[in-house]
Amino acid sequence: MFDIDTIKANGLCAGCGLCAGISDPNDPAIVMENSLEGFRRPVLQHEPSEDQKRRIDQACPGANIRHDKTAHEAEYHEIWGPLIKVRLGWSTDVALRQNASSGGGLSAVLKYLLETRQIDYVVQTSVSESSPIRNALKISTGREDVFQSAGSRYAPSSPLEDIGKRLDGSERFAFVGKPCDVAGLRQLARHDPRVNERVPYMIAFMCAGVPSYRGTSALLGALGVEDETDVVAFRYRGDGWPGYATAELSDGRKLKMDYDSSWGGILNKHLQFRCKICPDGIGEFADIVCADGWHSDESGKAHFEERPGRSLILTRTAKGERLINTLVDAGAIETEPTTTEAMKVMQPYQAQRKGFVWSRLFAMMALGKRTPRFRNLELARNSRRFGLARSFKSMAGMVVRLARGGQLN
Repeated sequence: MFDIDTIKANGLCAGCGLCAGISDPNDPAIVMENSLEGFRRPVLQHEPSEDQKRRIDQACPGANIRHDKTAHEAEYHEIWGPLIKVRLGWSTDVALRQNASSGGGLSAVLKYLLETRQIDYVVQTSVSESSPIRNALKISTGREDVFQSAGSRYAPSSPLEDIGKRLDGSERFAFVGKPCDVAGLRQLARHDPRVNERVPYMIAFMCAGVPSYRGTSALLGALGVEDETDVVAFRYRGDGWPGYATAELSDGRKLKMDYDSSWGGILNKHLQFRCKICPDGIGEFADIVCADGWHSDESGKAHFEERPGRSLILTRTAKGERLINTLVDAGAIETEPTTTEAMKVMQPYQAQRKGFVWSRLFAMMALGKRTPRFRNLELARNSRRFGLARSFKSMAGMVVRLARGGQLN
């Protein structure tokens, strides 16, 4: 059985907050706090109940990414998971498209669900009210909330940390999260019928990993921020596509850095360990997934110059596909066709990500670490496609990292 101590000790915690969210809200056994390394981590307050322990063992997405093949409503693509249709799209709300990180496709879905009263609210991550350089859980009830929450937040978040309270309520809500967050909620649904009753839509965005708050500090330092308390507004991306990392200071100055430098040069050097063995950065458990539909040259190299944003929109369930078609008919989004082959060029990292998972898990096992339960993800097929030479290099790199005492943060 995986318990909190085992999950953390082996670097498997994703920081989603599920374990805390299913605690008794009046006497929580687990709470989420920021760790010294700058990640969100569970902290025991007292011994959890046996039922809570079982649910953590069964549903924690750090320890489990397990598909139930009988629940799939679409053919399983070996790279892209359960897939009904993929298309490119963007919000027809011009301001929303500009403010979002990649065309506003996801934000357009949320706005439509709220305006048509199919849901009462949205659970998502936004900037904290207490600090412009921290994330917080956000409950959105209208367009303005969705607008203010649009844009990538390249830092830790725990959108499931109060999920029990949400499920105890009578209102219906859409859940937006990283692929691991959505996987955790979907796996919880197998053991808690309230999830399907209260959460009609689960929506994910593709994710290449979660940087720590140390990454945020490194980015601010590179921008020239000497005192983080002097920052009055901050965004990692958005206000254009891909948008600039932008810090606004109390004296009115705005310091900016392009996306390739901020993410590629700084933030992705601060990823948590669990992200390095992640088999699902593409939201395989969601109804709808959105991502950047990057443009590229003939060699496949992505172009990050500013231009009108466009989202990759994947549907994985019948109701997700119906919803996207409804948005198109209502004029809330515009779309154009694309293919799974084109996706490999737009999202090259995600296209090869499953290929190196097995080799890194073997490295962990060789050094006596517990490995997560990954099931029905076509990892073996992707590993073969990845190739022996690259797999060996990936495994060797992980062995060296762990043998040298690399942090399982």
